[in-house]
Amino acid sequence: MLQPFRELVFATNNAHKLFEVQHLLGDSFKLLSLQDINLIEEIPEDYDTLEKNALQKAWHIYNRTNRSCFADDTGLEVEALDGRPGVYSARYGGEHRNSKDNIIKLLNELQGVNNRKARFRTVIALILDGKDFLFEGIVNGKIVDSERGVDGFGYDPVFQPDGYAITFAEMAIDQKNQISHRARAVNCLVDFLRKH
Repeated sequence: MLQPFRELVFATNNAHKLFEVQHLLGDSFKLLSLQDINLIEEIPEDYDTLEKNALQKAWHIYNRTNRSCFADDTGLEVEALDGRPGVYSARYGGEHRNSKDNIIKLLNELQGVNNRKARFRTVIALILDGKDFLFEGIVNGKIVDSERGVDGFGYDPVFQPDGYAITFAEMAIDQKNQISHRARAVNCLVDFLRKH
């Protein structure tokens, strides 16, 4: 039950992400943030795909700490916008990475657009004993007309998953964690760790 890997570094300082993922993992092992290991430098994200960015971040941490680690990259892919914002989701409204600005830009671009189909996609890159592995999680849904709910983060107030009448930001964390893109990717990661 994950005995050899009781400690994993998650390449993030995002408290919301850390909380969500630790909640998913339970007490199977301890999740360490970049702050926990005193790595305060900016982690590069120079590529144009989620897969390459996740791998770049994970290898960056592994090469500096020699610790088993994983990194994720997540994008909101909107069908009517040809998959945008995608890999640029975090800084869609500008380099300062403000969620409110990102949502405003997205809703402005979708004004008058009937096709609201979208999906969240998370890719996790795990580095274990010097080898890398990729895991993916996808949740389909649509972009609603205006923000709803106060929980979650990022685009959660405007993303309504298929089969639900509420946005991610209106869901309790337990409910969101049952269906979210990150939950699905992390569950694949956990299944892998249990077998290795």
